[in-house]
Amino acid sequence: MYSILAIGEIIRPIRVEWQDEHFIVRQLAYDSRKITDASHSLFFALRNIRDGHHFIADAYQKGIRNFVVSHPDLEWQSYPGANFLWVDDVLAALQQLATYHRNQFTKPIIGITGSNGKTVVKEWLTQLLQSDKKVYQSPKSYNSQIGVALALWNLSSDYDCAIIEAGISLPNEMDMLESMIQPEIGIFTNIGLAHAVGFDSKEDKIREKAKLFKASRAVILLSKYNLESYFLSKTVLFSLGEKQEDEVRILKSGKAEDQQTTIQIGYRGEIVTFTLPFQDKASIENALICLATLLFLGYSLTAIAPKLAQLRPVEMRLQLKKGRKNCSIIDDTYSNDLASLQIALDFLHQQKQHTKKSLILSEMEGLEERLRLKLLDLLRNQPLDRMVLVGGRLHELHKALDCTTMWFSDTSTLIQHLPELDFNNESILIKGSRAFHLEDVSRQLAAKTHETVLEINLSAMQHNLQYYRALLPPHVKMMAMVKAFSYGSGSFEVANLLQFNKVDYLAVAFADEGVELRQHGIDLPIMVLSPDEQVFEHIVTYDLEPELYSFRILHAFTAFLQSKNCKRYPVHIKIDTGMHRLGFLPDEMSTLTTFLLATDTIRIQSVFSHLVASGDAQYDDFTAQQLALFSALATSLEQELGYSFMKHIANTSGIARWPSAFQDMVRLGIGLYGVDSAHMDLPLEPVNQLKTTITQIKKLKAGETVGYDRQGILHRDGKVATVKIGYADGYSRRFGNGVGKMLVNGHLAPTIGNICMDMCMLDVTDIPANEEDEVIVFPDLAEAAASIGTIPYELLVNISSRVKRVYFYE
Repeated sequence: MYSILAIGEIIRPIRVEWQDEHFIVRQLAYDSRKITDASHSLFFALRNIRDGHHFIADAYQKGIRNFVVSHPDLEWQSYPGANFLWVDDVLAALQQLATYHRNQFTKPIIGITGSNGKTVVKEWLTQLLQSDKKVYQSPKSYNSQIGVALALWNLSSDYDCAIIEAGISLPNEMDMLESMIQPEIGIFTNIGLAHAVGFDSKEDKIREKAKLFKASRAVILLSKYNLESYFLSKTVLFSLGEKQEDEVRILKSGKAEDQQTTIQIGYRGEIVTFTLPFQDKASIENALICLATLLFLGYSLTAIAPKLAQLRPVEMRLQLKKGRKNCSIIDDTYSNDLASLQIALDFLHQQKQHTKKSLILSEMEGLEERLRLKLLDLLRNQPLDRMVLVGGRLHELHKALDCTTMWFSDTSTLIQHLPELDFNNESILIKGSRAFHLEDVSRQLAAKTHETVLEINLSAMQHNLQYYRALLPPHVKMMAMVKAFSYGSGSFEVANLLQFNKVDYLAVAFADEGVELRQHGIDLPIMVLSPDEQVFEHIVTYDLEPELYSFRILHAFTAFLQSKNCKRYPVHIKIDTGMHRLGFLPDEMSTLTTFLLATDTIRIQSVFSHLVASGDAQYDDFTAQQLALFSALATSLEQELGYSFMKHIANTSGIARWPSAFQDMVRLGIGLYGVDSAHMDLPLEPVNQLKTTITQIKKLKAGETVGYDRQGILHRDGKVATVKIGYADGYSRRFGNGVGKMLVNGHLAPTIGNICMDMCMLDVTDIPANEEDEVIVFPDLAEAAASIGTIPYELLVNISSRVKRVYFYE
């Protein structure tokens, strides 16, 4: 805890306005949507994709009274009782405060960087060390310029050591991270292709990452990456590998039964054979890095062996799943600490599909009195309907909470009593330490479904939204297209994320899609693209805004409004500038204007059109023609009506290629879901991944046939795997007979034979595969679409509703 006056002395503001110098600051905030302990929070108005100064009023309304700002003309008098500290650079001030606080921590700090595996190594090391030490780890993937600062703020003398993750994506980012973290010991994980964009070469990327350890006394690394030349001669390099000179030598390795791997390790004259509970290359590499770190810290090979055998794959992503009895299950059961609990609670409150919210929480590692009090403060600030606490050290805690609270000594007892708790029509966050196995509770509460799943990465979707938003001037609004079940990605689950990230409008194809969103707590303005007379009642009842595209629908809707005595109802007028699908033609605009001037039943919210080929350079002249025609027609209509409305024409490709098309609002569609429709190689992240599993593997002789109509023929002895996806799930019959290819254990496996309704077969003759192995259906969505002569849109929207959607938030 620091007083705001003490923080002023640390960050040295260029100007202050004090109302109360004695405010105590416990929490750092930069997002007005994620405020818990407002009376003890300090808000940093960061200028990022969105300017934090625009959200000061919201933060103030929620109770924050301490602000670090940079806008010289901020009207601080509008916020009575608040302290304001002006600095030149708000992010630099946040980092300066984090650096100061880190310097009060005298215990060892381990820094981790690399291309892949950082978070897994951090999580595993924490698990491996916790039996002997109180370990602090940076939450989830808090490894950015902001994330590291927030992670360091939670350091305290309660911990024996800390493990902090650092990630970069551009040159010259690591210097500041190094000055904040100042790791005594460094860990360099995998060197791969991640974040290669932005660097001229792989060597430049390694050189930048190595800056994290420029003052470290030792660095633990894999010798096969040849990193030695990137460090100063004074740095001790503790290497692991197969070279004679390696400190830790890998002598022998081999696969064992039950998906295990045996590895023989030599270290300082001692040789021990380890069993690791996995066979994939990445997990083995990450486990070996943990092994080397424990050896460096003084553990013996024999002491480490049983610890490594207990490692389990780390689920680094919070999952949102459909539960029984119309519940939504948020599964975040792989670890539990205060920072990650706050992240998970933020996500819970982001969900608007249920008004009732519950928390199932296990005790945390090292829950001493000071940590217990911090946990109690955090829980007291949560608007929850019910808490279910698990673990002996939470027994007294449940008596001090105001909401309905139940306590169980262990997970098995909780599971026995689940029927009595009667979870129904609510959002449930399940958050627990790995030792409590609350994933068993999640399985009990989740709805049973088809084993083929579509994974939707909400973090990737948020990244894509922010990428396109960063291309826009501040005044341009964003409409997000969530029609067709959000391009197959879901309904309210996607809309909740968009609402939380403050998009301005949603667009659906049909009224029933908008009704579902309203029924699940979405209150953003929603435009309905294809209204018809049968749904006018629902449109008005649920406050939806129709697109009017023809005189027939215009006359019908205004007549309906008159029958209901409605005035000035918000509508959107579509103009056909060349798509020739829906919309008023240019020669109809005069008649349209006359009608609009004669009625008071509607008021235009926006006028818009649709670009035909904004992503294709060969049609740029036509796109320019569309833009000019739309601008002329919309401006003329605005002048005739005598009031202003929004104008929008830019779709996803238009946002990327046509800044002149931005107007007042843009419509983001397929790009939100990670598909680059303009083929511009944009830095988008894939959102959807369709997965299934192998049901059975058969060994067949040459000449045997596979599937209906004997279309699949084996030309040699081989293996055929049957997987749980067919054309009823949206996997087109066009993918049959080798056209489609799925990814099995890192290898492409072609289909063989015709696609069946509920399953299909793969040729896995030369692929290491086992029954129940995971299969990625579309390794490359664009390539898969091209192979059957279609576009990624079609593949996404055709994924059947019977395929379970699982949502992740990293």
